[in-house]
Amino acid sequence: MQRLPIIPRAGWPGLVAAQGLTFHTIDGEPYWDETACYRFTAAEIDCLDLATAELQELCIAAVDEVIRRNRFAQLGITERHVPFIIDSWERDEPTIYGRFDLAWNGSGAPKLLEYNADTPTALLEAAVIQWFWLKDRFPDEDQFNSIHEKLLAGWRSWPAAPGSLIHFACVADSNEDLGTLEYLRDTALQAGYTTERFYMGDQGWDAALGRFVDLADRPIERLFKLYPWEWLLHEDFASHLARAAVNWIEPVWKLILSSKGILPILWELAPNHPNLLEASFNELAGDYVRKPLFSREGENITICRAGEITETPGSYGAEGYIFQRYCRLPNYGGNFPVIGSWVIAGEPAGIGIREDATEITTNTSRFIPHYFEES
Repeated sequence: MQRLPIIPRAGWPGLVAAQGLTFHTIDGEPYWDETACYRFTAAEIDCLDLATAELQELCIAAVDEVIRRNRFAQLGITERHVPFIIDSWERDEPTIYGRFDLAWNGSGAPKLLEYNADTPTALLEAAVIQWFWLKDRFPDEDQFNSIHEKLLAGWRSWPAAPGSLIHFACVADSNEDLGTLEYLRDTALQAGYTTERFYMGDQGWDAALGRFVDLADRPIERLFKLYPWEWLLHEDFASHLARAAVNWIEPVWKLILSSKGILPILWELAPNHPNLLEASFNELAGDYVRKPLFSREGENITICRAGEITETPGSYGAEGYIFQRYCRLPNYGGNFPVIGSWVIAGEPAGIGIREDATEITTNTSRFIPHYFEES
């Protein structure tokens, strides 16, 4: 795994915007960054593929553990939502995507930092934008990236008749969310579904039908929501969620894996597994990272290393914390990459790399493309 400085393509902002990445620059700074790329060997890609498949198996076992032993409280999940989650799991509601965040420099075993199981941040960049970059810059090389093809296959295997209507919803004030939503909506269209977009909060509740409805009063039967379950369950309409007869994407059982409380449970189930870091609900001795059960964009993270404390501000933490063994991220000249390894319909599908100037990946991190050499 090497970081290579490269010359960006001429007119790259227009190129990526035409491919759907309208949020390539945020607050005047590049989010999509092709002044560098990461080069892998085929053997390193195989290692990431195998680690991702292994972690997916461990996570499915961990969901079963949480449900079987009623460990929801440890994950910050309130008791009133437990029947809704168990019903979703027992009905085997399908999942479309998830992303493991891994620390790795190409040597040893990739280590799981956390599982982004519910929201698809950086999916468009990983699936599409870096693929077109590869075709322009390194047309004779390959990329760990079958995300788009597996998304189409995942939609086609989803339990709904071709032509069925799927609603897609996100918040109204985020270009990043809207760009990601539109990409996923396009994959559903390519897979043969009918789609309709609206914004979170525009849905209504029809008490007579016992259904959510859209602005045209059509029942919402299938809903992709780019909105975390831990937020959704605290909305004013949350009392209707369990009885609304909606096929949710992602299903509510994924909330179990979205909680960072799953990390200590994974460690309990597979202590000293090469792809896991020690994690606990209690403070660890030595160097550790403290993480809220639910947090986003690197907020409220505390790193305790060699007696020194590094903290980020934020609005999370009231629900509790977990402690994870500190793992040094690779440092390439002051750039700290985290590898996001995607699981699509339960299978490893490719990677995207986000890079920050610190060891805590935040909303100012940059997306860096990659390729690998076959030989």
